Amino acid sequence: MRIVFMGTPDFSVPSLEKLYTSSEIEIKLVITQPDKPRGRGQKLAATPIKKRALELGLETLETANVNQKDIVEKIRGLSPDIIVVVAFGQKLSQEILDIPPYGCVNLHASLLPEYRGASPIHRAIIDGKKVTGVTTMYMAEGWDTGDMIYKEEVKIEETDSMGILHDKLASIGAELLLKTLLAIERGLAPREEQDHSKASYTGKIDKNTGAIDWQKSSLTIYNLVRGVNPWPGAYTHYKGETIKIWQTRLVESSSLNEGEVVPGTIVRADTQEGLVVRTGDGFLEIVELQIPGRKKMLARELLNGYTINIGESFELKL
Repeated sequence: MRIVFMGTPDFSVPSLEKLYTSSEIEIKLVITQPDKPRGRGQKLAATPIKKRALELGLETLETANVNQKDIVEKIRGLSPDIIVVVAFGQKLSQEILDIPPYGCVNLHASLLPEYRGASPIHRAIIDGKKVTGVTTMYMAEGWDTGDMIYKEEVKIEETDSMGILHDKLASIGAELLLKTLLAIERGLAPREEQDHSKASYTGKIDKNTGAIDWQKSSLTIYNLVRGVNPWPGAYTHYKGETIKIWQTRLVESSSLNEGEVVPGTIVRADTQEGLVVRTGDGFLEIVELQIPGRKKMLARELLNGYTINIGESFELKL
């Protein structure tokens, strides 16, 4: 089976690797987004897919617009049996969708039709879901609206961060994608229309998504911290400085008796009892955090040499 592969971020890499190792798949071209400036020096850096494709010796093409005429004609000239899309980041025109005889197949990191769109992994954790998964589907013109092929459920553990769940789904998704392509080639792939009335959508995540509102419940904040770790990271403010919050722990309210203090108030701050903050419905321990100019640290270790005062407050500033 001759394929054109389209992908961009780390999530796409296991899928590319899995298809590359299959004797039944021939990757004719890898298409990805253009190099972007990254890091403090803002030097141009290749996408994870471009980097891995070049390591594997695959022909690679970068474009900010896959639908431009010369690229469409290049794809057509390769006569792919199928086009595979994994977190590519661009919408394909109907002209491209019509090129391969088996159509275009997408791997999406949710159990469709739930969490269509750009940030399904973040949102599943932020929303406190217990189960998510991956779905393969035939692509249509809309965002994640095509007929489904296979699904596989994945349990979300209470300790899963977005990064941990991302890696689980990328690995499981790669296996499911290969299964999907082989089933299509053999004429065995199922096809199920999505129930569009049950669809939900996720927008793009940005740094403001990680702003902690201490008036929310402890569980809501706990899930937010997990859902934006490692990117963009949860944060709060203390004495005018932005503090990143990387890990928290739910605290039984019965273990604390702090009276009527407002959400955001620091009620414990020492190396023995840790760093505990009042929330909208209880208390939350900050386990790991990062202050400006320092690396991530356990809160109890940080408090050995950094003063955070009981009775003062963390603040929300967008």
